[in-house]
Amino acid sequence: MSTIRVDVVSAEQSIFSGEAKFVALPGENGELGILHGHTPLITRIRPGSVRIEKADGDEEFVFVAGGYLEVQPDHVTVLADTAIRGHDLDEAKALESKRRAEEAMQNRSSDFDLALAQSEFAMAAAQLAAIARFRRKR
Repeated sequence: MSTIRVDVVSAEQSIFSGEAKFVALPGENGELGILHGHTPLITRIRPGSVRIEKADGDEEFVFVAGGYLEVQPDHVTVLADTAIRGHDLDEAKALESKRRAEEAMQNRSSDFDLALAQSEFAMAAAQLAAIARFRRKR
């Protein structure tokens, strides 16, 4: 099976760079699966898990908090707002963020506060889902 070059980067650092058989991630309009030879594409990505099946068969998981995806037939680039390796995710911190967001939604003082709290809640929920997915694959 042919491989595709994958780079996952955030503003802070390069998270993953290497050859992969397959990449799956949350696109703006649904889950995307990418193989070598994929049609060129640029799209926004939603918060969630990037699953990379590496050339050696191992899997790498990365949580992304949104960003952009560029696909070329032989190269995938994920430009993430924030990216965290699966093994570096902190469940306690994500649960606390979710709890604070739920509290902020209950105590909002404006529509802006509600939108911000909903965004923070969605981010924490996506991070918790990524943690659960990462644990299942171990």
